[in-house]
Amino acid sequence: MSEQKSEIVCLHATVEGRVQGVGYRAFVEAIAYDLRLRGWVRNRWEGSVEVVAEGERPTLERLLAALQRGPSASNVTNVQVEWLPATAEFTHFSVRMTS
Repeated sequence: MSEQKSEIVCLHATVEGRVQGVGYRAFVEAIAYDLRLRGWVRNRWEGSVEVVAEGERPTLERLLAALQRGPSASNVTNVQVEWLPATAEFTHFSVRMTS
């Protein structure tokens, strides 16, 4: 009996609210590391945080729940979500420069 492996997909999320200057990127990086996801997180100039992560959909759903919650100092007001095909271009999860 063979175990069926879940398809790898990409989560692209833009998180709005009080999400800069509150440890949000470090929070996302730690969770993504624990979940063994690949991708990146970065601040955006207009005040949001952008996340791109690849992995199995159920694992990405766990990341998404954390994005909606945020660290204790944050106040997430909206998370825009886009599900995309995985590109397999990432080898780890990192914090990127503001864009």
